Amino acid sequence: MNKITQLFNIQYPIVQGGMIWNSGYKLASAVSNAGGLGLIGAGSMYPEVLREHIQKCKKATDKPFGVNVPMLYPNIEEIMNIIVEEGVKIVFTSAGNPKTWTSFLKEKGITVVHVVSSSKFALKAQEAGVDAVVAEGFEAGGHNGREETTTLTLIPMVREKIQIPLIAAGGIATGRGMLAAMVLGADGVQVGSRFAASVESSSHDDFKKTIVDLEEGGTQVTLKELAPVRLIKNKFYQDIQELYAKCPTPDDLKVLLGRARAKRGMFEGDLIEGELEIGQISGLIHDIKPVKEIIDTMVSEFESAKQEAIHL
Repeated sequence: MNKITQLFNIQYPIVQGGMIWNSGYKLASAVSNAGGLGLIGAGSMYPEVLREHIQKCKKATDKPFGVNVPMLYPNIEEIMNIIVEEGVKIVFTSAGNPKTWTSFLKEKGITVVHVVSSSKFALKAQEAGVDAVVAEGFEAGGHNGREETTTLTLIPMVREKIQIPLIAAGGIATGRGMLAAMVLGADGVQVGSRFAASVESSSHDDFKKTIVDLEEGGTQVTLKELAPVRLIKNKFYQDIQELYAKCPTPDDLKVLLGRARAKRGMFEGDLIEGELEIGQISGLIHDIKPVKEIIDTMVSEFESAKQEAIHL
């Protein structure tokens, strides 16, 4: 048993990223049932929808699962109370100060993990009393760190600074990637994009097919003035670039972004005007598979890569 399997009481040190519009109860329960840790992505859910997904997840798996909560949402208090009321035992927090909610959750007996993009914030999370951190490199899809530190350099730098368990994220979709992250000092991995292109992901089938068709260089981080986000280069992305050529203000960018564009893209399947968030590793994802197959393949590849490494 390693630190992550022990902390969450799971079979494999594989955590599914709590991605908005992808991570409903079907994905979370499938990952947990296959031996990893499934996370419901609260970021795209109204409080009562989150409650419904937690209740359905409890019925769909008897294994541990958690909820990912981006802390920048206005109804955060209601969300945290629902998590406590529904007896969720694991919470991943992101996009905010870990001090805000960690002690509240820990007092309720909840295991708390915080997502960071730098060793400075990893230290702050450790000081706030979290049980583990996810260090997410610049390769990752969705909202990203401003520092642009890649996973290969971020993981050893965070490892050097903290004593608590470390989960690597960003650019990991294979058993080889998992082994590499753990050689660099991670105790486990968080996988997003590979699970976005799974049968059980709640995103639109057209979005999943787009992930599979993407090639190297098909994504880019943009909108740094608002919140850096890695997007597929579709028409909406090109519209952002055209606006940048006119030296826009943050308000101009907000007008273009509008509301619910991520829902429109990933959940409703508008591949032209929607916001399509995915990681650089999408260039290595060639099929839409059931979660169990994804995890089984990762684990067997991890084991064979480990054996190969011994003979290097």
